[in-house]
Amino acid sequence: MNGTPFRPRTVLGLVAVGAIAFVALLWFLGNGGGNANNGGGHAGGRGLNGFAGLVAMLEADDIEIRRARRKDALKDVGLLVLTPPAAAKGEDIARIVNERRRIGPTLVVTPKWIASPVSQQRKTKVPRGWTELVGTEAPRWNGFHDDITVRLTGHRDSPARGWRAIGHAGRLPDDREVLSGEGKALIPLVRSGDGRILAAFVDDDGYYPALNDFAGIDHDVGGDDDGLYPVVFVFEPDLLDNWGLADRGTALMARELVLAAADGTTQPVTFDLTLNGLGASRNLLTLAFEPPFLAATVCLLLAMVAVGWRAFCRFGPARQRGRAIALGKTALVENAAGLIRRAGRVHLVTGPYADAVRERLIAALGLPRGHAPAEAEAMIDRAQERRGLSGPPFSELANKLRATRKPHEVARRAAALQQIEKDLT
Repeated sequence: MNGTPFRPRTVLGLVAVGAIAFVALLWFLGNGGGNANNGGGHAGGRGLNGFAGLVAMLEADDIEIRRARRKDALKDVGLLVLTPPAAAKGEDIARIVNERRRIGPTLVVTPKWIASPVSQQRKTKVPRGWTELVGTEAPRWNGFHDDITVRLTGHRDSPARGWRAIGHAGRLPDDREVLSGEGKALIPLVRSGDGRILAAFVDDDGYYPALNDFAGIDHDVGGDDDGLYPVVFVFEPDLLDNWGLADRGTALMARELVLAAADGTTQPVTFDLTLNGLGASRNLLTLAFEPPFLAATVCLLLAMVAVGWRAFCRFGPARQRGRAIALGKTALVENAAGLIRRAGRVHLVTGPYADAVRERLIAALGLPRGHAPAEAEAMIDRAQERRGLSGPPFSELANKLRATRKPHEVARRAAALQQIEKDLT
């Protein structure tokens, strides 16, 4: 029987399975929050009303894209794109926008479409996240820029005749159901063919060169550089959503509009998912590698390495345990000794033990029997002298053993008598 209960292949297999499970756990911790492709009108939506196409187009231009699932991520530098649903609270949107006025620009896309997942009763299988547009709804965000009015037209109204911008023109996917905005503080960026405002930024005396260029406004006219970043509204979501970006001209205009909202820089663009119900708390994997938890993580990794090293480089074979119940005379002696020790009567065996050693030595040395104990022990002392054994005489150690009361002293002096017996025999 070898020293290990498991074969090396079995141990390696267990370690491999544990390592794979641990890596899978880390992956799930770092990718929590659920699948964003749920048919919603946000950066993860791949349906007609989603903005995954805009995200993919910007990523293809090597622009850093972030998908914010935490509230604190909305305060990062760069452009923040908000795509709130129609039922969102205006106070929540206003708080996010106001807190960013000195951090970075904000682009707000107003929703229009009521979408539902594609019916599963169709014979052809459709990819996950595809939607059907079943109606329209204008947002009512009370408490957020109440000075701006949003107007939604339907099929009974006149067509919008596409969209127009400085140096650009294109068509809308649905030319009758169009969402537009009105307000005295709005500077138009994109209009419809009949003059409605489809995209604009708020004129708050800020100095926004890139937006002024997109709108065709002279930089020298109005505005002061007071450190505030712009707020841009895209009232017509078909200018940026997947359905609208199917048109090449609209896609190119959307790219320039987003870059102008970012003040013409290549800073990161963050797409918010919290207002769409896809928020998540900070995952444990990221938290474990941030101070002050980084030190504990490093210590844990070092401890894992040390345990693994000790497991495969152990010092000698495993220690084998003895029998729980000894065999034969050994069991009887151990039981008797244990009983005497627990009863506290160790001192009662000192005299009988010394007498037993004396009788064994008389028999082993061939000394005459029938003498008194003191005379017999004196003969053993003379036998020690004849053989030149060093140390105290037998009679002295025997008397000391008989007078001993402490258990550890009894054991030490009994061992000394046993050594004399071994030397003489």
